[in-house]
Amino acid sequence: MSAVQEERGEHHEGVGESCSVKQHSESVTVTIGATVPTGFEHTAAEEVKEKIGADARISKDRGRIYFDITIDSLPQVHHLRSVDNLFVVVEEYINYQFKDTKEETLEDFQKLASKLPWTNPLEVWRQNNSVKKKRCRRKGGNSSKARANANSSRKDGVEAVTLETESLRLESEMPESASGELQGDPTLENGASGEADNNAEGREEGENEQLLKFRVTCNRAGDKHTFTSNEAARDFGGAIQDLFLWKPDMTKFDIEVLLNIHNNEVVIGIALTEESLHRRNITHFGPTTLRSTLAYGMLRLCKPQVSDIIIDPMCGTGAIPLEGAIEWHHSFYMAGDNNDMAVSRTVNNISHIHKKRQDKGTNAWGLPIDTLQWDICNLPMRTSSVDIIITDMPFGKRMGSRKKNWDLYPSCLREMARVCRPGTGKAVLLTQDKKCFAKALSRMGGLWRKMLTVWINIGGLHAGVYLLKRTGATFGVTPEDVREPRGANETAEGAEEDE
Repeated sequence: MSAVQEERGEHHEGVGESCSVKQHSESVTVTIGATVPTGFEHTAAEEVKEKIGADARISKDRGRIYFDITIDSLPQVHHLRSVDNLFVVVEEYINYQFKDTKEETLEDFQKLASKLPWTNPLEVWRQNNSVKKKRCRRKGGNSSKARANANSSRKDGVEAVTLETESLRLESEMPESASGELQGDPTLENGASGEADNNAEGREEGENEQLLKFRVTCNRAGDKHTFTSNEAARDFGGAIQDLFLWKPDMTKFDIEVLLNIHNNEVVIGIALTEESLHRRNITHFGPTTLRSTLAYGMLRLCKPQVSDIIIDPMCGTGAIPLEGAIEWHHSFYMAGDNNDMAVSRTVNNISHIHKKRQDKGTNAWGLPIDTLQWDICNLPMRTSSVDIIITDMPFGKRMGSRKKNWDLYPSCLREMARVCRPGTGKAVLLTQDKKCFAKALSRMGGLWRKMLTVWINIGGLHAGVYLLKRTGATFGVTPEDVREPRGANETAEGAEEDE
């Protein structure tokens, strides 16, 4: 009887310890990395400061920011609208010293895996799974049986990581000479040597199911490296496999370890998102669908206010008005396009968001968006009736042509100036046809004034996001109002220069 009481006492003591460990883990500070649309790093840093209260630092490698949070703040991180992908930083090296030869460098990567502080990042990964467990799973297993197996594997995997992190904690307390012995001892790797002896057969039977699947993804930039991305991922991944006894799987993985190398900067992390967050609002895609994260950055530039009338005259699939209606729902949005297919896609995407809200059981009203089919050069709106115009203009590559842009852009800017409120109205316009836009803007100098240009990388193209402010000039009394068709020679000359 005393033995039973003693066992129960040990059990209660263990529960108390686990509760204290959990409370301690929630207060632990970790570094979160986020990829953002290139050029909007400062915008993303402002959002992090506003919504989480953390000061973000911008990486030398454009398109990434880093900020520190406590683990209990993790759910708030998933509500950020300006980030594409999230990961927890395991270690960061500002000036990593690469060896002279490829063999020595790859050997260093192999040794590096066992030196990294994995415990807290793995705890973040475990808690992150509970935050996003209701979200859609990775593509691949669509059958009910596959989903059931994935659920079982994920549950076992989380338990395995919990045990693994405890093992790593024990290793950190032991001297280096004993660390290698601990790594090779399967009983300590599972965190309970006594139970391991009694349950060895059961563990061997369920070993394949409990093993986590992982892959290593290497993103490398710089021309002074002696190795390739695949070689770095292969050798670093092999060392991780030896350390944790995880199973490598390039497609149906549980954990994705990131190896980001930019010149001499090396960042090791664990991914917290399975797919980019920029697809969050769109289900019906078009040939030039804008990323939702980029749409958020453009909207944030113009700072929508309560009761503002905001239009997207070339809406495509409606990414901009959808993002605005969700984040700045006290404004009213009008999405229009001259293509009936684009209008149809926008309507379907809006309906999808409505259905998503209904499935969650929210009693929120519908989105403040109207969808229309119109001509950008002849908008069916009263003069001086719009507060903000924000749109993705045709680049002349997938949509339209460079030659047509020389006539389209001045006409667009003129009509936008007509419907926009003088003195207070704003426009945020995205285009890669920079020369044509600059020429058109110079011709409309009496109606628009350029306030800011954000240079971005979109699909490998160098484009600009232009913030314009409507001048106080009344439409109809300036020389810019006169529609002067351009000569054929001037149009051809501009097209040739652009090519």
